[in-house]
Amino acid sequence: MAQVKIGNKLVGDGQPVFIIAEIGINHNGSLEIAKKMIDGAVHAGCDAVKFQKRTPEICVPKDQWNIERETPWGRMTYLEYRYKVEFTKEDYAEIDRYCKAKGILWFASCWDEPSVDFMEQFNPPCYKAASASLTDIELLKKKKSTGRPLIISTGMSTMEEIETAVEAIGTDNLLIAHATSTYPCPPEELNLKMIHTLKAKYPMCPIGYSGHETGLATTWATVAMGATFIERHITLDRAMWGTDQAASVELGGLERLVANIRDIEKAMGDGVKRVYDSEIGPRKKLRRVQSTVSAS
Repeated sequence: MAQVKIGNKLVGDGQPVFIIAEIGINHNGSLEIAKKMIDGAVHAGCDAVKFQKRTPEICVPKDQWNIERETPWGRMTYLEYRYKVEFTKEDYAEIDRYCKAKGILWFASCWDEPSVDFMEQFNPPCYKAASASLTDIELLKKKKSTGRPLIISTGMSTMEEIETAVEAIGTDNLLIAHATSTYPCPPEELNLKMIHTLKAKYPMCPIGYSGHETGLATTWATVAMGATFIERHITLDRAMWGTDQAASVELGGLERLVANIRDIEKAMGDGVKRVYDSEIGPRKKLRRVQSTVSAS
């Protein structure tokens, strides 16, 4: 049975769906906004919140450093903007304190090796590798070398690229998320049956779903299909400034998402047919021909 322990939670087959609220960079550099989103994730009943950590000089191609753009802080270079949406060591220390006080796990997608070193000081329960990083084998190995569980997303990737990544880092303590990296993603490109494909190919790994669609129905569908963990971007307001906001779930939607996932889990049952006590009365009242077989 494919199970991995993240913090104090077991993730995988036979366990409750592990629900990750991705804050990402939707906080726009504001610790106050980040805390409001953490509060929303806690209230909704999520298991974890996730951030993104980058070293701008490494992650931004040098030819884009000085390209100017309009931002909420005025016109500035792209490199300056990338620093505006990065939290400092002091910010993350406060996030660490706040999440512990609220009883929710937190971790990050690190986009470069120094960011992994930076995050290590906070003893995260796991790491995430974004779809864009799936072919960055050295970065994947860096995360695996910490000994912590690693979640990889598979958007914008071929099956061969997924196979190469998994072969390079091994399946131990590995979780794999199906994803399509379009923001927002149209339903016809979600390809949810890839969850079945990944579960068949990697039965030793918990398989989940990282969604970027609008709406909640297709994410609920993945739970019925066997996804063992779910990740959705969250926001205070989908109209806020930022590239990920439109593909994110507002806090009211997050509450519905989690509540209905828990209902779906209860509804799945065990596949063994039985007559419930609540059916005995209707059975006696409504059946014209009563069976001689016991209803127990």
